[in-house]
Amino acid sequence: MSRNARLIYSPDYTQYYFHDDHPFNQRRLLLTHDLMSSYGILKDADILAPRPATDEELALVHDPRYIQFVRDQGHSEHELPQAASYGLGTEDVPCFSNMHEASSLIVGGTLNAVDAVMSGQAKHAFNPAGGLHHAFRGRASGFCIYNDCSVAIAYLRKNWNARVLYIDTDAHHGDGVQWAFYDDPHVLTVSIHETGKYLFPGTGNLSERGDGSGYGYSVNVPLDAFTEDDSFLEVYDELVSNLAAGFKPDVILTQNGCDAHAYDPLTHLSCSMKIYQAIPRLAHRLAHEYCDGRWIAVGGGGYDIWRVVPRAWTLVWSEMSDQPLTDGSLPEAWLKRWQPETDLPLPPRLFDEPFPTIPRRAEITEKNRLTLERAMLHAPTGSEK
Repeated sequence: MSRNARLIYSPDYTQYYFHDDHPFNQRRLLLTHDLMSSYGILKDADILAPRPATDEELALVHDPRYIQFVRDQGHSEHELPQAASYGLGTEDVPCFSNMHEASSLIVGGTLNAVDAVMSGQAKHAFNPAGGLHHAFRGRASGFCIYNDCSVAIAYLRKNWNARVLYIDTDAHHGDGVQWAFYDDPHVLTVSIHETGKYLFPGTGNLSERGDGSGYGYSVNVPLDAFTEDDSFLEVYDELVSNLAAGFKPDVILTQNGCDAHAYDPLTHLSCSMKIYQAIPRLAHRLAHEYCDGRWIAVGGGGYDIWRVVPRAWTLVWSEMSDQPLTDGSLPEAWLKRWQPETDLPLPPRLFDEPFPTIPRRAEITEKNRLTLERAMLHAPTGSEK
């Protein structure tokens, strides 16, 4: 087994917890860890424990006043009137006890992944609890309190002066990361997501290309609703391969939200488990081609915690750790352990049976091709390096 990959994990990640009925449920991490272990592709030696991010590290992106408010609010009995001005105490981001501690642990986990990769301890590292890409400098948003992706990129810029290629394949636009580096030509943010016409956060349009010296370094491909595997991967392969070749990054950071799956309850894309093997496989290859293997992966969205998330992120880890999985029955022990916990029938196999074809498939595919063509118009050439 390759020891070039590390998984950043702790059951303490489940302390990032809003309430029982909230769609963001970190129990998905327990199921994922158990599925990886049940396949025999995860050993204790592969795991690095997370540590809390310091206030100084959080302040690379977040306003110190916001950090202090999150800390104070997580230790108060009542939501303060000004909480909503920070995006807290809302339906999307309810307040909960010790939310600073739980949130900073996730950020610190992603920073541990960065340190492992940039120090040479590992070529690749995966923090499945990360990917909280909606949080802004002074405001929570979209289930996200601190933005571990943005903090990690700022940390990479500060400590290694690295050119960072950020690839976000969550069904929701990676808005918080985009805006944090909107004028920075050393950070290329790429987001392939469902169009914001009917989906939060409503951004990620083709016209969002960056500002000033960063113009062209924000690339968005808003996919049509009901996009299927073949169209998604056609866009992903062409876009990411060309941008990596032009930008020539020092390190790649991928956000691996898995809510583009047809089962996801919050989105309208129609992909299967097929894309969650292809997405990390290409990122892995490009990392070795351009970055001496330096690849950091984080989780993200994914709200069918039983049928989608464990399989998708197990596939990310299998690709990262050079232990590729083929289709077949899921481990019997895993199915027996978790089926009593849910009314949903767990999928019997790693990959999905073919889904019914979407009636507008040809139209959707052509529309996505045109969107990709327009998105590539102002792609960077890499000559700025």
